[in-house]
Amino acid sequence: MRDQADATVFFVGNATMIIRSHGFTLLTDPNFLHRGQRAYLGWGITTRRRTDPAMDVSELPPVDAVVLSHIHGDHWDRIARRGLDKGVPIITTPHAAQRLRHQGFHNALGLETWEDHNLRHGDHTLKITATPARHAPGPVQMLLPPVMGSVLEFGDSGQINLRMHISGDTIMDPCLSEIPERFPDIDVGVVHLGGTKIFGVLVTMDGMQGAEWLNLIKPDSAIPVHYDDYEAFSSGLEDFRRHISRAGLSHLVHYITRGETYHLPVRRAGTQQQRPTPGPPR
Repeated sequence: MRDQADATVFFVGNATMIIRSHGFTLLTDPNFLHRGQRAYLGWGITTRRRTDPAMDVSELPPVDAVVLSHIHGDHWDRIARRGLDKGVPIITTPHAAQRLRHQGFHNALGLETWEDHNLRHGDHTLKITATPARHAPGPVQMLLPPVMGSVLEFGDSGQINLRMHISGDTIMDPCLSEIPERFPDIDVGVVHLGGTKIFGVLVTMDGMQGAEWLNLIKPDSAIPVHYDDYEAFSSGLEDFRRHISRAGLSHLVHYITRGETYHLPVRRAGTQQQRPTPGPPR
């Protein structure tokens, strides 16, 4: 079992990461298409990949679970569908879980907003909580699959040593405001950027909204992902850098390149913060 202090993120590309902490190995939003291949987004919409992933699906280590923000071609593709173990637990939205079970992934679990799922390795624990997200404004939302953010809480014997929040594909929306109320002490925030546009409408955060998200969530540190892998993206890292610089938030952000491993901050013994008790959904 891995040392709990060795908490890492390996960036595969797009929103795909391998997160290791407290003996757990998680895979997020598995996307293994290669440069030039198209991701299918529904309603006849496709987008071509500009980059290669840092590894192929066949090179993945054994994973304890997949955290899938939603079922879209740039987050769950045909290569992942063919290459992943059909028995792997997949924590996702109810909409995605139903479709995944039809694909043979019988351990897909759908979480409603604020529902959670627990994993355990001996004294090591991991709680995954689904958080609000909104993929598009107004009626355009009806054209896109439901999406969730997630909070990952790694701990030992009831104490939390690392709390991460992954935004998922979302735009800034009032529904996000409850996240920092319930989780006011995020160690690491992973923000999905890209300024993705469908029919000219923004459906993921651009640089300005990414800076607003950091101001809202207030993580101790942040990692941007989902910013340059597809032609549908209209807002790259430079846009994000410019806006966080204006907001005075540059010191919070670590830029991780495809194929890079980033070591996550783990709270030392005696500094753990207990998770606030959630109230009823609003």
